[in-house]
Amino acid sequence: MASFLRSSRVLRPLSHHVSRRITTTSAPKATVGAAVQTEPPATAGANLFFPDEPRGPQVHTQIPGPKTQTAITDLNKVYDTRNVNMVANYQQSYGNYITDMDGNVLLDVYAQIASIPVGYSNPALILAATSPEMVGAIINRPAMGSFPQHDWASILETGILKVAPKGMNQVFTAMAGSDANETAYKAAFIWRRQQERGGYDVNFSEEEISTSMMNQAPGSPHLSIMSFKTGFHGRLFGSLSTTRSKPVHKLDIPAFDWPQAPFPMLKYPLEEHVQENAAEEERCLQEAEKIIKEFHNPVAAVVVEPIQSEGGDNHASPAFFRGLREITKRHNVLMIVDEVQTGVGATGKFWAHEHWNMADPPDMVTFSKKAQTAGYYFGNPALRPNKPARQYNTWMGDPARAILFRAIINEIERLNLVQNTAEVGDYLFAGISKLAQKYPDEIQNLRGQGQGTFIAFDSPRRDDLLKKAKGLGINIGGSGASAVRLRPMLIFQKPHADILLDAMENMVKT
Repeated sequence: MASFLRSSRVLRPLSHHVSRRITTTSAPKATVGAAVQTEPPATAGANLFFPDEPRGPQVHTQIPGPKTQTAITDLNKVYDTRNVNMVANYQQSYGNYITDMDGNVLLDVYAQIASIPVGYSNPALILAATSPEMVGAIINRPAMGSFPQHDWASILETGILKVAPKGMNQVFTAMAGSDANETAYKAAFIWRRQQERGGYDVNFSEEEISTSMMNQAPGSPHLSIMSFKTGFHGRLFGSLSTTRSKPVHKLDIPAFDWPQAPFPMLKYPLEEHVQENAAEEERCLQEAEKIIKEFHNPVAAVVVEPIQSEGGDNHASPAFFRGLREITKRHNVLMIVDEVQTGVGATGKFWAHEHWNMADPPDMVTFSKKAQTAGYYFGNPALRPNKPARQYNTWMGDPARAILFRAIINEIERLNLVQNTAEVGDYLFAGISKLAQKYPDEIQNLRGQGQGTFIAFDSPRRDDLLKKAKGLGINIGGSGASAVRLRPMLIFQKPHADILLDAMENMVKT
């Protein structure tokens, strides 16, 4: 073990090469971007979770630089690179900082689309990744439905189920967020038809069996999942039918005849539009209930994100979600909460729906991204299909990823990272609020107060800001038509927030 800890230091070379000041390397204009010079805050290095991470960004070239451009050209010969954000050197990335092939070091507040939880090259995760348990899970990857490994129950109970949402004690593991939602939808349809058939133990009719093979009712019933406008739930066939964020996701793909309800479009600042926003949420709830009551394909479940992420970081109040839950209970419709992007601490709660303080928990909660694995939680035993092989595939998740999530959970608990995210989020929101007052035309509709670091704002020149951010050593993302979304890791602290705030002011003032 000691020898491994010594060797793991090679994963942290940046601590030896990053200066306390950020300076610009002198070079021809063709290869060097704008100057970056930032003085780290006086508290930098003190009480940091990664005390030997870089003290700040370093930008040596235009982004993408020459080496990155060559790598993209080579990769494009065998792989579609049109969505490539940057080509990273992960062996040189550490903590909150991501490094590209040209040696540019960026403060990463996007975190691989909200999916890196506790920092690049985290030593605790390295230990988990090199354990005999992990090696066995990787090289002997089991077909979990038929040949689960001997300690699978223990892995689940000490990891995934250790952080199960309130009211849930079972999990169906999956491969990705889209897969998690897709299988949750299947569970909802099976549950609904079992009820309509007369109970869990009632067998299928001959007509159901024969018509299912022809994709016809009653074997393939005319049921639906209701989602919300501007929501995003994935890109598989079922999940894509509930995705409503961008046309490019859906064009040319056949879709199920499923309904969408309006999602509240709140006005900001919230405290100045209390009555208008309450009326908007009530309007959306009334329309949602009308759809559930009247849509021609009966609604088996409603799926909703706590914060519509891909669709533009759209928020609603806890009262809205509690009202939605009351509607689903009233009409015997399941409620699926999609926590793929909001889950695992990003909002200052381990699960974002904890902010709602609901008397009745949702029926299913889907997860992925920061969990590094995927699936859905549930508590009602009737959500298990009445026969085997109805929710089934070869892999049914990945024990290696479940082991990694367990290590992530332990690291979150050891460092109290959910509380850290709540506190740093308040600090960051206050800083951005000051910038919004100073630059009201550039930072609009600031939202996410009290939601950890899950913060966003609109900008009339969003795409230019994102590009400028890279030149200042900040990797940041967008969502929807005009939103800038912040998705820092859970190890993001106040010194990092100060660096980000300084860069943001440089972004918006020029």
